[in-house]
Amino acid sequence: MAACLTQGASTHSTEVARIEGVKMIVNKTLSSFFKVSHTLHLSAVSPSQYRFHVEHLQSDDYSKDKDAPALIGEVDSSGSLNAHSLLHLTERVRAKAVFQTQQSQFVTWQFETEYRGSDFTAAVTMANPDILRESVILVAHFLQSVSSGLVLGGELVYHRGRAEEGGILTLAGQYSGPNWVATLNAGKGGAHASYYQKANKQIQVGVEFEASTRTQETTASFGYQMELPEANMVFRGMVNSKCIIGGVLEKRLSPLPATLIMGAFVNHRGDKLQVGLGVNVG
Repeated sequence: MAACLTQGASTHSTEVARIEGVKMIVNKTLSSFFKVSHTLHLSAVSPSQYRFHVEHLQSDDYSKDKDAPALIGEVDSSGSLNAHSLLHLTERVRAKAVFQTQQSQFVTWQFETEYRGSDFTAAVTMANPDILRESVILVAHFLQSVSSGLVLGGELVYHRGRAEEGGILTLAGQYSGPNWVATLNAGKGGAHASYYQKANKQIQVGVEFEASTRTQETTASFGYQMELPEANMVFRGMVNSKCIIGGVLEKRLSPLPATLIMGAFVNHRGDKLQVGLGVNVG
């Protein structure tokens, strides 16, 4: 829900993408609307795998973002498939479908329709409809821009199955300034609050607090990002109340079309260490 509030802005998060083992990514642009990538991940804590990713980019006149993908597909060495399709029906209406399989079994089939007005967004999503099992998940959300900096909205999740039926309502708000964004989500399932500040051109910081009524747990985290354009480097770090500390360093290997990625994460409470090295080509 917090991500929906940004409405076209970059999504903020204190989470840092973890890297473990050895990973190599090769990206290739075949044409102005067709891209592919190959990922090989060798891991000591999970099965090593290969993933093939393909994108067909949006090219119609209604697309606000000319680089928005119309079709995305990904398959890994275990046979699992992840497919997304996005279609702009009109300038304001778009439809999206998502299909996911885990080896030979379907795990997700989801359909969404979204309408974007001049100062609001409304969407309805239907996930995993099954007539035989009489089960379905419906999600409706609405976001309204109250002023230039304030956005308010809500999300209703309804699920039905043979054994249970119920709904969860979540209310959300976002207030943003020139260099900062604050969000708050609250509902029956818990609450989530965040604040992000762009200190200058090189440094960004953020804090998050999350409380769950289902797990009876609360988590606080702090993250930051530092860019060094002269050195072609970006460093992202985080620490949270679960005693997890981590960081990822990305170094552009100019003049080569490649980026070196190094990361390490330490769980002091669980006495675990994860170290990773990766190369992104293209």
